[in-house]
Amino acid sequence: MYKKMVFAAAFLTFVVVVVGAYVRLQDAGLGCPDWPGCYGHFVGVPQSVDEIARAEHGFPQRPVEGHKAWKEMFHRYLAASLGLLLFAVMVSAWRRRRELRQPPWLPTGIVALVAVQATLGMWTVTMLLKPVIVTLHLLGGMATLALISWLALRQRARLPAHSGALHLRPWAALGLLILVGQIALGGWVSTNYAALVCRDFPTCHGAWWPAMDFQHSFQVARDLGMTAAGVPLSLDALTAIHWTHRAGALVTFVYLGALAIALMRTSGYQTVGAVSAALLLLQIGLGMANVLLTLPLPVAVAHNAVAAALLVTLVVINFALSRIRASPT
Repeated sequence: MYKKMVFAAAFLTFVVVVVGAYVRLQDAGLGCPDWPGCYGHFVGVPQSVDEIARAEHGFPQRPVEGHKAWKEMFHRYLAASLGLLLFAVMVSAWRRRRELRQPPWLPTGIVALVAVQATLGMWTVTMLLKPVIVTLHLLGGMATLALISWLALRQRARLPAHSGALHLRPWAALGLLILVGQIALGGWVSTNYAALVCRDFPTCHGAWWPAMDFQHSFQVARDLGMTAAGVPLSLDALTAIHWTHRAGALVTFVYLGALAIALMRTSGYQTVGAVSAALLLLQIGLGMANVLLTLPLPVAVAHNAVAAALLVTLVVINFALSRIRASPT
């Protein structure tokens, strides 16, 4: 039962991450102006004429948009279900720690991370989609996915029978860090609504090095669409955000591509290497399609989903390599 709960939690975490991306891309992150309820409703959203009138009287700056409110609440219900499931995993891990022969600290840490995620989710609403909060919320979801995937791998993975891939261990760890950095850059693009700032590819505004403002583009303490000084964010600043993500994509593609090739040439790791290469190619294609097709919703959501799948694949690679025992000298 413990294993089933862990694998169910891993699957549900992936779903929550993808649905969260869908909500963000549908501009429904503020579909409910309060938290954890929606216009004061803890179950459902205002639907009748009277309910809508009371809701808009209580939140005069936020007229009710039912389709956005339902999307936001659906994501909250999924996240709450995941939190309860992860709490059950943690309790079971503590109660059965001798039988499982696994320390319960990882499940405990995951629950603590989910508590932080809930706080970030609340701040996302109360701070009106402040980019740093929304980006941290995205990274928290990805971190939860990575950790629960590691915990799931503990339940069934066996030690490799050879150490032929031992030399790849530090390179795989670096690859995971590079991917996390690129996901953070992608989140910064999304939360600043900079995905369509450059509508041509591979150039941006017809240039390889367009006019860019790096001074204001990566300021953390600022409101959406504004600089830290309260001035509207310029086109050059948004261009810098978009262009940096493209540059990061190139670095990620080259590095992870080389790692995938090395894995495909190593006995016992051909499959995971091929999967990571396929996901990497798909992700690059989706990124280009987002620009050339002006960010169609299915493609944009798929871009987020494949990023999550790539993250899980890198976790699998690092887990497998971490279990290799060096040959005695």
